[in-house]
Amino acid sequence: MTLQDEFKQKAAFFAAGLVESGMVVGLGTGSTTQFALLRLGERIRSGELRDIVGIPSSLRTEAAARELGIPLADFDAHPVIDLTIDGADEVDPELNLIKGGGGALLREKVLAQASRRNIIIVDESKLSPRLGTKWALPVEVVPFARAAEERFIASLGAEVRLRLKDGRPVATDQGNLLLDAAFGPMDDPAAISERLNGRAGIVEHGLFLGLAHDVIVAGKDGIRHLKRHA
Repeated sequence: MTLQDEFKQKAAFFAAGLVESGMVVGLGTGSTTQFALLRLGERIRSGELRDIVGIPSSLRTEAAARELGIPLADFDAHPVIDLTIDGADEVDPELNLIKGGGGALLREKVLAQASRRNIIIVDESKLSPRLGTKWALPVEVVPFARAAEERFIASLGAEVRLRLKDGRPVATDQGNLLLDAAFGPMDDPAAISERLNGRAGIVEHGLFLGLAHDVIVAGKDGIRHLKRHA
């Protein structure tokens, strides 16, 4: 395990320790969240956690949770989530986020908006003075609109690339495409979010503004628990 993986595990285990019996838990996607799933599975098998159900943010997370013995549900049964644990690609000082490096941004944002408490787990390398400094912004688009939305996003000042894997476009769980928009450090992420929200061909984007209640940061100096000011 690398040092970064050790930090991820520490943050994830801390967050998993905040889950209580009887909760509906949102399950994020990504390498850091995988450690949280492992810890939740351990707590369930030991009997420490009882009567919890998880709502997964991706097909990958759903498969991992089933393998670990985490009971699953959906919004039909539980329209409100007590607590969601998820990762992030970049976190600014106001606890705004860029997410979507793993491609699950749409379902992750649905979970975040449905959660009473949204806990983000990261290693210290994900902290940033301004969103866009370290990470391009993922934007999910319907295939029909890809060229039009790519042109529009570029008009906002971003360098836009279609996300590929092994030379083929990456498809989301919804069958959409991902554009990675490198804006550089954003002076006004809310304005960018508003412009993207107004486009019919854009399904969702990875700006998570005002959605994180807690950010658990693990690094060389231990764990820091950051909380968003109301």
